[in-house]
Amino acid sequence: MNLQALTSLVAQGESDHLELKKSTGQRSDATKTVCAMLNGLGGFVLFGVADDGMILGQQVAAGTLDDISHEMSLIEPPAFPDIELVVLENGRSVIGLRVPGGGGPYTYQGRPYMRIGTTTRPMPRERYERLLLERMHASQRWENQPAPNIAIDDLDHVELVRTIEEAIRRGRLEDPATRDPRELLLGLNLIHEEHLLNAAVVLFGKSERLLPNYPQCILRMARFRGRDKTEFIDNRVEVGHAFDLLVRAQRFFREHLPIAGRIVPNLFERVDDPLYPPAALREALANALCHRDYSVGGGAISIGIYDDRLEISSTGTLPFGLTPEDLGQPHQSRPWNPLVAHVFHRRGIIESWGRGTLKIIELTEQAGLARPEFEVSSGEMLVRFRPTTYVAPMRINHDLSSLQRELLEILASTRLATLADIRAVLQATAADRTIQENLGLLRHLGMVESIGRGRGARWFLKGIKQ
Repeated sequence: MNLQALTSLVAQGESDHLELKKSTGQRSDATKTVCAMLNGLGGFVLFGVADDGMILGQQVAAGTLDDISHEMSLIEPPAFPDIELVVLENGRSVIGLRVPGGGGPYTYQGRPYMRIGTTTRPMPRERYERLLLERMHASQRWENQPAPNIAIDDLDHVELVRTIEEAIRRGRLEDPATRDPRELLLGLNLIHEEHLLNAAVVLFGKSERLLPNYPQCILRMARFRGRDKTEFIDNRVEVGHAFDLLVRAQRFFREHLPIAGRIVPNLFERVDDPLYPPAALREALANALCHRDYSVGGGAISIGIYDDRLEISSTGTLPFGLTPEDLGQPHQSRPWNPLVAHVFHRRGIIESWGRGTLKIIELTEQAGLARPEFEVSSGEMLVRFRPTTYVAPMRINHDLSSLQRELLEILASTRLATLADIRAVLQATAADRTIQENLGLLRHLGMVESIGRGRGARWFLKGIKQ
């Protein structure tokens, strides 16, 4: 670094990647910042520059650099920032520490630190443990550990062969010229040093062999009555390998997803579409199966269908510094379970690494829905889908009948309709008197209103009349 580069750097002001210290007398605080930058994206720490950016320099004696090196030795694991001297015209020098980032986690005097803007703070224990887990991820992650008490015969050989043949059909695998389970597992890197790996169990384990050793291979599904978890219409817990759970989840969607009805303008013909695009839901499920944290024994993938939304959650948080905001833009793909993700890619369930969340967004927006919401909280990753069309509630003080819900959805589409208009959409599936009685009940419940009386009355949803 020369004087020109130093001046340019200081002119940027203190930030998450630049810390200014007046002298090495502040080296303890400076080393905390070095630790924080090592745990983050790196940066520079400069001695001999005041907080306001004035370049003062300091005298550099024989022991000055030794004092800095001693302070740096208190960082664990050992770190070695580059030390540079920039000599000023006044004979003093600015000492610059160039700190690499992207490693860690590091501690200073046994405590981890992180950088937030211009401040250095102690790192929360949960974040430190997450960084520690990520550092060990390449060699010691859960999916590439030996599977306890599981043999090749405990796997679903039919699903294994189906996966290989689908990968061949898609041109993502050369035909191995064998269908021997052991050879196929070796080719998928699911056996290491003659040990079957946990990833093989997640992908192909028979359901009857998963418990009690693999309680995390669970899918929880619920169709709730209303907009909260007070009551449910259906509640299931399924145990199985990843491909089996994917199929069961899609079956649950078919059974319980409401249909969004719309009326074709001027024709009064009702068209029923899935409320949420099935391809987007499948992508979200595949994403959860590939990226969830299987090391949590009590973890699971959960599906919750409510009257006003659908949520898919999985155990684990976003790794490698990703944020929910990052998921809505191009980002680097670093799957938490690369062995599982690799097999899903070969099978054709995920098409392109790093684009899973982008594909979910694209499919949802193409269907005319709002962009899905991504959240991380309480050790879970959640994606939430919301409809843009009206969905009739299942319950208002008491359960609504299918006819009552259909009447609400017709009025949501037509905005303002006579009894004849409604009967045309229903195609005479209910008598006029029955329709009128149910409209009256919905009016009593505060759901609909009308203008006029008798058969000439025009009905509309309360609050959205045009």
